[in-house]
Amino acid sequence: MMNNGVQNEGTVSTTPHHEAKLLYRKLDNLFVTLDPAQPQAQLLKSFLGHLYESLREALGLRAALLYGEGSDGFELKAQFGDPSDTRQGTTPLTEERAPLALILQHGVYLFPDVDVGGSRDVLASGRAAGVAVGRRPRRHVMLFSIGDEIAHEELDFTLNAVRAALDARLGDERVQGHLRQAMEIQQSLLMDEPPRLAGYELACRSIPAEEVGGDFYDFASFNGHSIGLAIGDASGKGLPAALLVRDVVTGLRMGLEKNLKMTHVFSKLNSVIHRSNLSSRFISVFYAELDREGDLIYVNAGHPAPLVFSGDTVVPLDRGGAIVGPLPETRYRRGYTYLEPAAVLVACTDGILERRNSAGEFFGEEGVMRVVKANMSASAGEILAAVYSAAEAFGEGGAWQDDATVVVVKRQPEDYSPGSGA
Repeated sequence: MMNNGVQNEGTVSTTPHHEAKLLYRKLDNLFVTLDPAQPQAQLLKSFLGHLYESLREALGLRAALLYGEGSDGFELKAQFGDPSDTRQGTTPLTEERAPLALILQHGVYLFPDVDVGGSRDVLASGRAAGVAVGRRPRRHVMLFSIGDEIAHEELDFTLNAVRAALDARLGDERVQGHLRQAMEIQQSLLMDEPPRLAGYELACRSIPAEEVGGDFYDFASFNGHSIGLAIGDASGKGLPAALLVRDVVTGLRMGLEKNLKMTHVFSKLNSVIHRSNLSSRFISVFYAELDREGDLIYVNAGHPAPLVFSGDTVVPLDRGGAIVGPLPETRYRRGYTYLEPAAVLVACTDGILERRNSAGEFFGEEGVMRVVKANMSASAGEILAAVYSAAEAFGEGGAWQDDATVVVVKRQPEDYSPGSGA
C-alpha cells in the first residue's frame, strides 16, 4: 500500500482507512477548483488534468484520456500523461465495443487487462479503468492506464467519488441553466409598467414563491382608446410553467392582434395547450378588454373571479369556461360589466387568496374585499400595496407558499383632475 509521501507522527503506520481519508481530502480540493461557469467539456478537461497531476502517484496513473460523445461515437478530447503509455487512434470509440459498453452501463468499471479499442489502440497493455459522466447526448468517458501497484479498493473508491461529484456538479449546472432560462422567459413577459388609458390608473405586481413562478400578467393597448389585460396562473413551477405561460401569452397576443373574437381565441388556445407535451399544461386565465367609457368585456377560464368594487356593491367576474388545458375541447362565453367612475377592479392569483395564518385559515376573497373597501379613495398603486401588506401580515410574515400576483384598475372619479389628489 502506498503512503502518498505522508509521514505520521511517531511510529503509527499509514492504514488503508487513513489513506482513504487522504485521498478524499485531495479529491475535495479538486472539486473546489471546479468552475461551474465553464462549458461542460472544458470543465471536464480541466478537472481531468488537475486530477492526473494531483493523484497520479497515489493512484499509479500512467495516462488519462477524455472522450466526448459525438455523432459517430466517443471522440478523443484530451490526453494527459506519457504518450508512450497510450497509442490512441483517430477512430471514435463506439458502444458496440464491450469495454466501453460496460463503462457506460456501470458508470465506473475496472479492467484487469483490457483492449478498449479492439486492438489496444487506446490504452497500453496492463490495468485500465473507465468513468462515465453526464447524460445523452453530452456524455463523457474518462479512461485511465494504471500501474499494477495500486489497490483495487483505493481505485474503486476514488473513481466512484469522482463520478458522484461530477454528476452532481453537472446536474446542478443543468438545473441552474433551466432556472436561468425560465427566469429570462418570465422576465421578458412581465411588463415593467402597464399601458396608459385616459381616465384610469393601473398597477400590477407578481412575487414568485420560488426562483421562477407560474403566474403572469399582460397588457395590450388598442389605439389609446381601450386596453386588454390578462392575468393567469400555470400549474407547476420552473421551466415547464414558464414555457406554458410563454405559449399562452403569445397565443393571446397573436389571436387578439388578428382581431379574432376572444371566445374563439380561448378555444383555440385550449386545444393547443391540451395537445402539448409539456409536463405543466393546465393554466387559469382571465382576459378583459376595457374602453375609456367604462365598458368591459371578458372571458374567465377557470381563474379566481376578479372583483369590481363600485359604491357598496362587489361584482365577481366569473363568466367564461373551464381552465385551459385539461379538456380537448372547451367552449367559452363572454361576460360584460361596466366600471362606474371611482370603481375599482382587483384581480389576483391563488398566492394571495390561499395565504394561510397559523390557524390554517385562508386570507381569501373576504380578506381582499376588506382591504379594498377600506381603501377605495386611494390610488391603484396604494390599493395594490395595501392588498400585499394585509396578505403578508395575515400570513404572519411567513414565506409565500405560492406565487402572488395582483392587478388593480381604478377608474377616476368624475371630478378627478391631475394633481387633485383624488
